[in-house]
Amino acid sequence: MSKTRIVFVHGMDGYGVAAWPAQHTLAGNYDCLFLKRTGFDAVEFPVAGDFAADARIVIDALGRGGHLVAHAQGAVAAMMAAVERPDLIRSLVLVEPALLSLTAELPATTAYRELVEPLFARSAELTDTAFSAEFRRLTGAMTGPGNAGQSTAHSTVHSSTGMTRLAPAESSARTAARVHLQAPLWDAPLHIVPGVPTLVLTGGWEPLYEEIAEYLTTTGAMHRMTPGGHRPHDHPEGVQIITEYIAEQTLATTDDR
Repeated sequence: MSKTRIVFVHGMDGYGVAAWPAQHTLAGNYDCLFLKRTGFDAVEFPVAGDFAADARIVIDALGRGGHLVAHAQGAVAAMMAAVERPDLIRSLVLVEPALLSLTAELPATTAYRELVEPLFARSAELTDTAFSAEFRRLTGAMTGPGNAGQSTAHSTVHSSTGMTRLAPAESSARTAARVHLQAPLWDAPLHIVPGVPTLVLTGGWEPLYEEIAEYLTTTGAMHRMTPGGHRPHDHPEGVQIITEYIAEQTLATTDDR
């Protein structure tokens, strides 16, 4: 009997299996695929972010269907894929989802856009390094306690979880280019996913993500909050919540088939 598939879609802080240090053990019970979104590659130089291309990567990875887990900016591709092919998705887990176009008129989202949008308006005038430095300065308050820790070129040890997250060694130029090439999240063409069981996991530290999570609960999603800052899926409570939710939804969807 083949294993149930889980597709993992990363945010900005790492890609592939390195972005999911607490979830790769699920491969013992599931067929886990850890994706690389457009522009994330250890060899090829970064290219501009592409919401539609990322959604296609997700749909192709789902194959005949499975569970979909996404973090931060990766939630955009996951939502777009779920809207296009809800028949392929047994459940949707969104961790600190950066779905700003769904909450465009709500206060925390409005405040974030007003802070960052002028930088994107000047993007063509700035070098990769200048844009990246200013973006990080503006959003510095949004790093979250889950991103605190000691960093090297190869790994990051997060103080809130004790988790070592392996990551490819990349130059500062490559990282800056990737930040500069990201598309504004408020431009993502998002719609509510019809009829897909959805869990939203947040770290309870940043009003923007809590606002998005609360909005999603009005559409039928379940919202859980754990420690861990912007990476609650690295915290033991977050790991347990995700693992149990996927197991429950696997059982439920198996019974329905």
